[in-house]
Formats: sequence, structure tokens, C-alpha cells
Amino acid sequence: MPVITLPDGSQRAYEQAVTVMDVAKSIGSGLAKATLAARLDGQFVDAGTLIEQDVALQIITAKDEDGVDIIRHSTAHLLAQAVKQLFPDAQVTIGPVIENGFYYDFAYQRAFTPDDLTVIEEKMQQLVAEDHVIVRSVLSRDAAIKFFKDQGEAYKAEIIESIPEGQDLSLYEQGGFIDLCRGPHVPSTGKLTAFKLMKIAGAYWRGNSDNEMLQRIYGTAWGDKKELQAYLHRLEEAEKRDHRKLGKVLDLFHAQEEAPGMVFWHEKGWIIYQQVEQYIRQKLRANGYGEVKTPQVVDRSLWEKSGHWDKFGSMIFTTHSEHRDYAIKPMNCPCHVQIYNQGIKSYRDLPIRLAEFGSCHRNEPSGTLHGLMRVRNFVQDDAHIFCTESQIQTEVSNFIDMLFDVYKDFGFEEVIVKLSTRPVSRVGDDAVWDKAESALELALNDKGLDWDLQPGEGAFYGPKIEFSLKDCIGRVWQCGTIQVDFSMPNRLDASYIAEDGSKQVPVMLHRAILGSLERFIGILIEQHAGTFPTWLSPVQIVLLTITDRHAEFALEVMGYLEKQGIRVKIDLRNEKIGFKIREHSMQRIPYLVIIGDKELEEKVITVRTQKGEDLGSLSIDEFAERLKIEIEDRI
Repeated sequence: MPVITLPDGSQRAYEQAVTVMDVAKSIGSGLAKATLAARLDGQFVDAGTLIEQDVALQIITAKDEDGVDIIRHSTAHLLAQAVKQLFPDAQVTIGPVIENGFYYDFAYQRAFTPDDLTVIEEKMQQLVAEDHVIVRSVLSRDAAIKFFKDQGEAYKAEIIESIPEGQDLSLYEQGGFIDLCRGPHVPSTGKLTAFKLMKIAGAYWRGNSDNEMLQRIYGTAWGDKKELQAYLHRLEEAEKRDHRKLGKVLDLFHAQEEAPGMVFWHEKGWIIYQQVEQYIRQKLRANGYGEVKTPQVVDRSLWEKSGHWDKFGSMIFTTHSEHRDYAIKPMNCPCHVQIYNQGIKSYRDLPIRLAEFGSCHRNEPSGTLHGLMRVRNFVQDDAHIFCTESQIQTEVSNFIDMLFDVYKDFGFEEVIVKLSTRPVSRVGDDAVWDKAESALELALNDKGLDWDLQPGEGAFYGPKIEFSLKDCIGRVWQCGTIQVDFSMPNRLDASYIAEDGSKQVPVMLHRAILGSLERFIGILIEQHAGTFPTWLSPVQIVLLTITDRHAEFALEVMGYLEKQGIRVKIDLRNEKIGFKIREHSMQRIPYLVIIGDKELEEKVITVRTQKGEDLGSLSIDEFAERLKIEIEDRI
């Protein structure tokens, strides 16, 4: 008679073995209808799994994150079933869950087309309406190999052949289609009501360019149609805000094949870049940081000693000169330790805060490069704090205050905080990691912040707090971080003289607020859809003349505003004023100033905002003062 313990601590006893679905039905018909799968003593199982002994049971529905993943994996199988029915000669390979959806790779003699996607999706909807029961079975490894070979599924058989002998494998059948999978899956295809096929791409078998090229079909799936529509709307908004497109339209930057993963900043884009950098520089100075500059090319031995060579070797660009191997700097921290090590340090000197807008290079795979968001050359608002153990709490607390101030000035109000703890591959013993993790946890709790734990996601040298921004369409961007490092200072011979005269190793705090400036500017472009707040806009005002006789006064206004530190352009072309207004509005200029006969006669200006609001006639002094306040207060 199994006794089942539910998540709220309540228990239910049954006179005989029951399935997960039986338990759900005994609780209520609504729960039974929503049940997708379950956890038994923490292990994922299907809703049809038989419970024969006492267990802890958690029923999984579409409201659970795990439930959505199960829906996505089941929808991948639904896709494969539809493809096999429509294209019997296609071979199935793998179909995993990915962020926001799934994909499945197929081997087929011709290329799938967008029209094929429409037909496949219609077939999937038909299979959902038919509500095929999904049934799990078990085969031995050898029997599974034979089964798939007999089905003509050579790729699936090859996958199984890589599994050690003697293992039993689970298969899932739905409407005559059988696929290899460890599960769990939803009870029937009728549970899969909210999905859409998105695109087709090429993919090498097992990710190896020496292997055959397969066809990958991407899809998205959600718990209900409302969530699906919300996601598709976010995609539409993201498309409108794509920083790569806006970078071209607004003449901010470009990339080209001759320098993959590197940014060619145009004048307007570089103005934004400089505004961001100068803003952070002011914040650093106000918070006691000294700015430094370290070499781009450093001997391999330093990176070996720091541990970076073993950890990031394949991502480090290298060069060779006079029988010595060098690394093109992938990060700044070992070089900052070299500055700290110049001269004897006392406990009275600590904390020492060293900041650098350090240009770093990492050999990211070409397939991962993405505009400003993923590059090979980037600049970090990087800094390292050398302090005593007793100073960790204060330094972390001060950093968090500065970080929230910065994010607010850039227009981000919602910040997600996570604590990432020791990874499997790491340096330093457990006692050191215990101290470092406890220090960060205490700092977060002292600030009264809500935070989540990310076990195993810390850096190889220490745990970290990660700060992520949620943008206006709900996307999350991880940007800021602070990491406690007890290991690297010791590896690189950093020390200070303690109050008792002993030689001690300082704690090193690695920290950044924006992370990569390139990536953060990409986020800003998409957050604001290219319509920057006035303080960040590369051009803050454009002066538009109606006729040639207004040019002289317009130039006087331009000179005056430039002396006030305002970024001004002037359009003296002999074009209709409506045409000029439309053209510059498309460039997202915050203010358009119109100068005609009335303005010339009264020595005033007529001001129009980027949103089309008419501010009427203003004196030049009045408008300049308004702008200066808006810029200084970062409104």
C-alpha cells in the first residue's frame, strides 16, 4: 500500500499500486487534465508511471518550468512524426530542447522550403487533434540498434551504438512513430496546443564539419496559446529593435568579413560609445577607483601561472616573437595584479581599486558571433579591488549601490540577482570556496536583495554575483558581476603586510557593471529602439531652415548651442521643410529646431520633439537651459 507525500507535506495512502495520473485524478479532475509528468523522489517520470512503494510526488503541469521543457521536447517528437508521415524517406537524428523552443535535425535528399514548414505545421496540428497516446517502452541496446536499422534510421542507430553495451534504452511511440528518448513526455499529443515552426537551417551531423550536412527545423512551444502569442509578439518587437539593422540605418557601426567579430565604429556610434565610457569613468572616480592601462600582448607564462591558459587556451589569440609565446590579452585581471605587486603594500593601503577600460580579445567560434552582442574584440568596464577579508562586505555593498545607480541612469529598473557557486573545474580548496561563497551570500542578505542560487556556475577561481537587466520587451541580459577570488592573488604572488607584521595574501574582487561596452551599447540600442535619451544621442538637435535667407541666423544658433556643449547638426538644403522633418525624424533626433521668417524676425526658435510634440517658440537661452538640465539629469 503506497503512501505518497505531496509537496505541501500532506500524504495520501492507496490500497494498491497507482499511476501518477491516478493520483492526479484522486486529487481533482482539473489537476488530472493539467498533468504532464511528475517527479518521484526527485526523478522525472511519465504520468503513466506505476507507483508501487512510498514516494515523494511532485506533479508537473504547464505552469512549471519543467513542464514547459517537457512540452517542448514532446513537440520536437511531434515534428519528427509529422516529417516522417509527409516525407517517409527522411531520416531522424536528434531533437533537443533549446531556449524558448526546440529543433530537430533531419537527413533528406532535397532542401526543405518555407512552404514545407507550413505543410509540416499543418500535419502537426492534425496529429494534435487526433490526440495520439504516447507510450514508453524499453529495449536493450542491441535490440534498439537492430530496430532502428530495420527502420532505415542509420543516424539513430549510430547514436545508440555510441552507448555502452548492456544498457536498456527507453523508446516512445505515438501514432505508429517510434523514437529514442529518455523522456518524460506528455501523456498524449493532444496536450501540445501552442507551437509554431520558425525556420530552417543547416547543421553538421554531430556538430562536426567533416560530417554530412543535415537540415535543422527550429520551433517554439509554450504552455498555452496566450504565452505563444506573447513570445511571437516579443520576437516582432525584437526584430524592429535589432541593433544590427538600426546600426546600419542610424549609421552607428558595421562589421565585415575581413575582421570577424570586430567592430567598425562610425562617428555617431563612437559618440555613444564615448558617452557611455565617460559616464562610467566619472562613476569610478567618484567611488575611489584609480584608472590604469595594461599591455595588449603578454608572455604566455603569466597566463599559465594565473590559470587562464589551461581554462581558456583555445579561446586565446596568440603570437610569437624572438622564441617567446605571447597571449593577446583575453582579460585584464592578471595584469592588474602586476600593477598591485609594484612596491610593498600595507594593510593601511587597502582597499586598492584598479579600473581599466581594457581591450580584450577572445577567439569566439565564428558561428556564435552576433553584431555587438558577441564579438572577438571588446572593452570591459573592468576593475579589481584588492582588500582584506574584513573589507569584503563593505566593498561588495558599495559596488552594488553603484551598480544600481548606473542601471537606473541608463533606464533599467528591473535587476535580477543570482549567486553562482563553485564549478566542478576550479582552483583552490573547498575551505577557500566556503569562505568566498559565504562572503557573497552575506553581502546580498545585508542589502536585503532577492536573489536566486546558481549552483556550479561560478568562475574557475571563485564564486560570483551576477546582475541581469530585464529590458522593455522582457528579455534578460546578464551584464554586471562581482567575484570573490582567494586564489589568483596567491598564484601571482600578491601580498601585503598585516597589522601584526605578518605577510598576507589580499582578497581580489573582480567586478564589472556594464561588462562589455560593445554588448551593453547593443542592449541600449535595442532597449531604446535607436531613440536614445538626449544625453546619449549622438546628435541632440538638428536645425532646419525653411529657405536660404534663414541660414545665417541658423548658424548663429548652432554656434551658441555648441558653446553650451550641445551636439548640433544643421540642414541648410533647399528642400521642403516637411521632407527635412521626416528625414531627421527617421534618424531618431531628439529635437528638431525649425527656423523661418517668424523665428528670424523675433530671434526665437520653434522646437519639435522626436515624438512629434510641438513645444512652440522658445528663446535660445530658454531652450539651451532646458536641454542642459535634461542632459545633466539624464532624463
